Amino acid sequence: MFSYEEIKKIRKQFPIFKKKNIIYFDNAATTQKPFKVINAITKYYCNFNSNVNRSFHFLGQFSTNCLELSRNNIQSFINAKSREEIIFTSGTTESINLIAFCIYTLITKYENIIISHSEHHSNIIPWQVLSQNKNAKLKVIPVNSEGELNIRIWNKLITKNTKLISISHVTNTFGIINPIKNLIKTAHKYNSLVLIDGSQAISHITIDVQNLDCDFYIFSSHKMYGPTGIGILYGKKKILDKFPPYKCGGGMIEKVTLKKTIFSGLPFKLEAGTPNLAGIIGTNKALNFIVNYSIRKINTYETKILKYAIKILSNIKGIKIYSKNSNITNILSFNIEKINSFDLGKLLNNHGIAVRTGKHCAQPIMDYLKINGTIRISFAIYNTIEEIDIFYNSLIKVLYILNI
Repeated sequence: MFSYEEIKKIRKQFPIFKKKNIIYFDNAATTQKPFKVINAITKYYCNFNSNVNRSFHFLGQFSTNCLELSRNNIQSFINAKSREEIIFTSGTTESINLIAFCIYTLITKYENIIISHSEHHSNIIPWQVLSQNKNAKLKVIPVNSEGELNIRIWNKLITKNTKLISISHVTNTFGIINPIKNLIKTAHKYNSLVLIDGSQAISHITIDVQNLDCDFYIFSSHKMYGPTGIGILYGKKKILDKFPPYKCGGGMIEKVTLKKTIFSGLPFKLEAGTPNLAGIIGTNKALNFIVNYSIRKINTYETKILKYAIKILSNIKGIKIYSKNSNITNILSFNIEKINSFDLGKLLNNHGIAVRTGKHCAQPIMDYLKINGTIRISFAIYNTIEEIDIFYNSLIKVLYILNI
């Protein structure tokens, strides 16, 4: 557990908190970046900028070494079996689209794909498009009033014709930690592939992809104190080896003639073009930041402040806190009777508090629960008990103004 003094020191590593008087509770959308991430990107562009896997001069070699060092560290961080199983993408959205493109030929009109009712739009739309184009069926695991998966229905949905299930590790709407290990075990009994969207889990929960036995695990750097525009796709090597190239261009070939091209092996086969190397370098520094403070200690601390937030907010008349009794991580979603979430978010902004309002890119679950959205607060390592107290007091003032 971090002490008050330790958190103060951690906060000093984030330049935004030195320049702005803000309480930032929108970490599920994106986290703030520490100096070491920002400085590493600046240092690279100022001193070592060069393309990778192209040149033998020292700048090119340095850049290539930085890329592969980051790949190795990500492999270690999620305990992948091989560095070849780590593919760099532009983010979680591209990772999902890459997989959807590469399994296109595997899907027939007799087969189905399963998602859940609480997925982010980026984990719904690609599967809708794929299913429609292949005349296959898209099945949906329903949830209860708290947003928890209906496991009884799930066990009836999956069949021998299920080709893939794609589900979030942690839901971005309510922060529910889905029972993915059990889902993966069941899916594999039917020889179904399993894709886990780890966007909301990667900086909060220890991830061991070999222990989970998932076929794919994807996440974005910007939700783990890293830069935007860079994502990681983990896939089992035996599966990725069978994937056709997702994009074609430089860096993913062995030999090109005007009649035929021989593609490289993994991971380069799936990484065409010049990579976002500055983003990859920043991601490596973000990993170092997390490892330095220990993902387990971060989780323990975030759980402490989440429980405190639930406790203090429960005192507000007319509040509905979603999934507070579920197995949740750093996200807390709520509504208050007779007040629109957008209006409340705007008024809190006037108090210097940044929260997320609306449907959180998850319209189906909001429609299912018959709500127009929620106020979502989400925590990171730099948030404090004191900030929650200020948030609570500001919320009381806003409600008083609104006569609620």
